[in-house]
Amino acid sequence: MSDLPRKAVTRTAKLAALPLGFAGRATWGLGKRIGGRSAEIVGRELQQRTAEQLFKVLGELKGGAMKFGQALSVFESALPEEIAGPYRAALTKLQEAAPPMPTGTVHSVLAERLGDDWRELFEEFEDKPAAAASIGQVHRAVWHDGREVAVKVQYPGAGQALLSDLTQLSRFARLLGPLIPGMDIKPLITELRDRVSEELDYALEAEAQRAHAEEFADDPDVTVPAVVHQSDQVLVTEWMDGVPLSEIIAKGTEEQRNRAGQLLARFLFSGPARTGLLHADPHPGNFRLLTGDDPDGPADRWRLGVLDFGTVDRLPEGLPPTIGSSLRMTLDGEADAVYELLCEEGFVKETIELDPDAVLDYLLPIIEPAQVEEFTFTRDWMRRQATRIGDPRSPAHQLGKRLNLPPAYLLIHRVTLSTIGVLCQLGATVRLRDELEAWLPGFVPEEEEEAEEAELTAVEAGLTAEEAEIALEIDAEIDADIEAVSHAKGEKEAVRESPA
Repeated sequence: MSDLPRKAVTRTAKLAALPLGFAGRATWGLGKRIGGRSAEIVGRELQQRTAEQLFKVLGELKGGAMKFGQALSVFESALPEEIAGPYRAALTKLQEAAPPMPTGTVHSVLAERLGDDWRELFEEFEDKPAAAASIGQVHRAVWHDGREVAVKVQYPGAGQALLSDLTQLSRFARLLGPLIPGMDIKPLITELRDRVSEELDYALEAEAQRAHAEEFADDPDVTVPAVVHQSDQVLVTEWMDGVPLSEIIAKGTEEQRNRAGQLLARFLFSGPARTGLLHADPHPGNFRLLTGDDPDGPADRWRLGVLDFGTVDRLPEGLPPTIGSSLRMTLDGEADAVYELLCEEGFVKETIELDPDAVLDYLLPIIEPAQVEEFTFTRDWMRRQATRIGDPRSPAHQLGKRLNLPPAYLLIHRVTLSTIGVLCQLGATVRLRDELEAWLPGFVPEEEEEAEEAELTAVEAGLTAEEAEIALEIDAEIDADIEAVSHAKGEKEAVRESPA
């Protein structure tokens, strides 16, 4: 491939070939079966050919087509096993690589954005890309101060290609839907389109990455490369080695899978609490497992490396407390309280009336990982959930169609589902409840949080358990007295202001 195809007619023709190709291969398959070959063999060949074309088209087009493919790849674990194999290999490729941009084009972008003397900024620069993604590719280099860096160069015309691809793909959404049973493809494409302008803006990406790099600078579990330099269409960050998460999925040990899964869950929930930002592109190509100088060392010293902050959700107050509160109440079986909260937040529209117990039954299987101390995420579990919610004959499907997802929760919902999809690909055993209790607002009742904080403060102050309990009682009495005084003062002011 010579360059990023940008002509609308070329890209549209390639995208149109996807559903047409599916139909053509179905006809080819029918002919083979009439000729006497078994349905199983023909089906396997059909899926393999479809997967190969899917990767070829989405990978070559980059832009929105590849972005869609990457988003789709994390839901591979929801596919029925008989068709998962062929798609798994093709979609996983989209998480790590794509055909590269020509060297001449790369040099032109660098000269335009960094100046004609751009080579003086680097001691070394590798023309062969280390990775290629949906809107840009990454080159390994050495910065002029000796630091190893990753140079991310945006494809010329990427913005136009992104918008064009996603517009075309939305027209084919109904035909592409069967790729992931039980999933509505069109909202995914719409949401991706809404994020285009942010992802193209490397200044916003640099800002989000700096915030994470500073917050996690001394973290024992998560590493984020520092930003070295940023200009329009070029972003330079510190280089980060490590084992790609896609490689852990393909051939990682049980210990690696479990550690990577735990850290992924930790980053998902701790990120918004610590930075006010949610990393919103959780496909495996954006993560590394850092085992340090000793790959055989203790697993609890391995860290998660996080890349690509082009898509984030800005949550200044962290994740909405509604998520934690409704999750806790669901686990406690409080059907009426859960239903009331969902109505207040717009998950159930005013014109809709549902049975609170039926809503609870709908939610409980989904939150099974939070019901136990540790949970093993598997493709089988993911498929069961997809089938339960996606089968039109299922009561869960009928109820799910009547629920609403408020705009403020759209990206949070996709990121959470995507992360769960990756955990299922890993087959990781994760102590999810630990992360929820530590980082998810509303999951632990306020009284318990206050008691835990007070107890911790007392311990730090060197008090005994009995002294700490007395101190808590005194604090409670003081708070009650202050509230009573404030109330009395308010009543006096109300009397003064009332007409005689």
